[in-house]
Amino acid sequence: MSDKEIIPYRPGLEGVTAGISAISDVIAAENRLIYRGYDIRDLAQHCEFEEVAYLLLMGTLPTRAQLESFKAELVANRELPAEVYAVLRALPRQGNLMAALQAGVAALGMLDPHADDHSHEANLKKAIRLIASMATLVANGYRILQGQEPVQPNPRLGHAANFLYMLFDREPEPLHAQVMNLTFILYAEHGYNASTFTARVIASTLADMYSAVVGAIGALRGALHGGANEAAMEAILEIGTPERAEAWVMEKLAQKARIMGFGHREYKTGDIRAVILKDYVRQLAEQTGHTDLYQIQETMERVMLREKNLYPNVDFPAAAIYYMMGIPIPLYTPIFAAARIVGWSAHIIEQHDNNRLIRPRSDYNGPRDLKFVPIDQRG
Repeated sequence: MSDKEIIPYRPGLEGVTAGISAISDVIAAENRLIYRGYDIRDLAQHCEFEEVAYLLLMGTLPTRAQLESFKAELVANRELPAEVYAVLRALPRQGNLMAALQAGVAALGMLDPHADDHSHEANLKKAIRLIASMATLVANGYRILQGQEPVQPNPRLGHAANFLYMLFDREPEPLHAQVMNLTFILYAEHGYNASTFTARVIASTLADMYSAVVGAIGALRGALHGGANEAAMEAILEIGTPERAEAWVMEKLAQKARIMGFGHREYKTGDIRAVILKDYVRQLAEQTGHTDLYQIQETMERVMLREKNLYPNVDFPAAAIYYMMGIPIPLYTPIFAAARIVGWSAHIIEQHDNNRLIRPRSDYNGPRDLKFVPIDQRG
């Protein structure tokens, strides 16, 4: 490329195509999200999380026999090695759980003798291990950081129900297990988002899957990505009552403050995942008596659409759902990781299967042709 050749710069790589993938697609004009060709609404209505995980990893929906075999593999890989629990126990109490997840995944990688085998089959085995392990890392990692003992996974329960079982040390209510299953499906994959792109960049260097996932967790931790669900819930709690909601939003807009949980770079007329979850916010509000939270969200949605033409994204209803299920706010982003590990794994496999090092260029805007000054002559 000559120095005179001009390539348009797009801040945040907005609108830039950085790769080709067969895993998922957002069709913004139709407000649709597809996983491997299937509409997310159909998957959310009819599937268990394990079916969707199989689809994203394998490329096809499973037969009943394939699904049962896949579930058995996940169950067999749920418990963490003793060495990983030792790492978690050595971390500072009340520390950030996302950092603990990074430490736990790194430890899993060190324990895997096939970590550096990037073949398709070896990566699939690692992906299954990570999908099963991440939910345990989140639930028992949190318990350990809180000074509690970990809970052994329950092989009788499905993936989402078992996560709640480990977190609370009791079997979940059916509605809670159903909603957790749904949020896991909706959070499982979403194209070249920041954390997934991070994972693919790392994988493109031929680093192992565990290293790529550790990097993805770091990207997810930020408030502009996975941390948005925590920030959205903090805002709802700050508002406190439905009567304050409109004035609070108007005040924040006047201050030109960002209101988390609204807007999305891909969706312009509303995040379909938020639409799917909204009815469950109402159901949980009625079940738990938190109708005030539902009313606050309704008012916030109305005002944001009226004033800024912005719709809620998936983090907005998910935050209220987790809160009403009794899940502590610091767990919201780690739960996102427990679901998105499926998408990360699928993308890492896809990257390794047809790899090319990801190495973009940058436009230099610093000084040129400076005259070197020896150190003794610098003033």
